[in-house]
Amino acid sequence: MIVVRITLKVLPEKQKELVQTLLSMIEKMEREAGCLSYKLLCDIKDKNFLNLHQEWKTRKDFDHHLRSDMFSVFLGTKILLSEPLKIQIFTISDSEGIEAVHSIRKTRN
Repeated sequence: MIVVRITLKVLPEKQKELVQTLLSMIEKMEREAGCLSYKLLCDIKDKNFLNLHQEWKTRKDFDHHLRSDMFSVFLGTKILLSEPLKIQIFTISDSEGIEAVHSIRKTRN
């Protein structure tokens, strides 16, 4: 699985415009092949600090997304930012759930 975090620091006067633009794009992006999740998150302390959190089945699926017209539109939003966007791409080979927490803490439920 591929997990992507894109950090955006938006110009205060452009925050509403960027959020509306991103929200209008999310549904279409979620329908792309291999997309498991595509979320827009806002920092509770600073509404001008946003994160896009994405999960993809494979790197091939994510690479296809990067070449898409929709991603080109997303890159066009950089004029609304106060600093360059930051992107982190993580390749996840294994994951665990609450059972791992209980095992380490030696507890149930």
